[in-house]
Amino acid sequence: MARDNLKEVSFLIVDDDAVSVRSMLRAVKKLKLANDVHVAVDGIEALALLRGVDGKTAIEPPFIIILDLNMPRMNGLEFLDELRRDPALSSAIVFVLTTSDATPDVTAAYAKNIAGYVVKEEAYETFRKVLDMLDCYAKLVVLPETV
Repeated sequence: MARDNLKEVSFLIVDDDAVSVRSMLRAVKKLKLANDVHVAVDGIEALALLRGVDGKTAIEPPFIIILDLNMPRMNGLEFLDELRRDPALSSAIVFVLTTSDATPDVTAAYAKNIAGYVVKEEAYETFRKVLDMLDCYAKLVVLPETV
């Protein structure tokens, strides 16, 4: 299959920190990424976006989820539990981008089949590097149009 026939990968940022989200969106703009970017403030909103419920339009696959762990209502690990239980979403590609470098958090996230775990350090620079890496990943790896 020619790569020209493949759909662009969308990104879903799941993070309640407005400063982090603004930094990621600024990095997307500076890197001139043309991918659609969606934002959810917690796991509940992210699931609504992925499922197309609660008045949300579903995000069409393929997509990559960028997930913070520390959020209200439904945190990142709870979101991963729900995501992996849902047959329609269980194979979603998730990268954790969080402030926690605690071994139990890293271990728990990888146990839920994440693709990578990155600790937020200097906000903008970390986001720029992560989004640059994800852009390369999305362009090189063939992702299914259904998850």
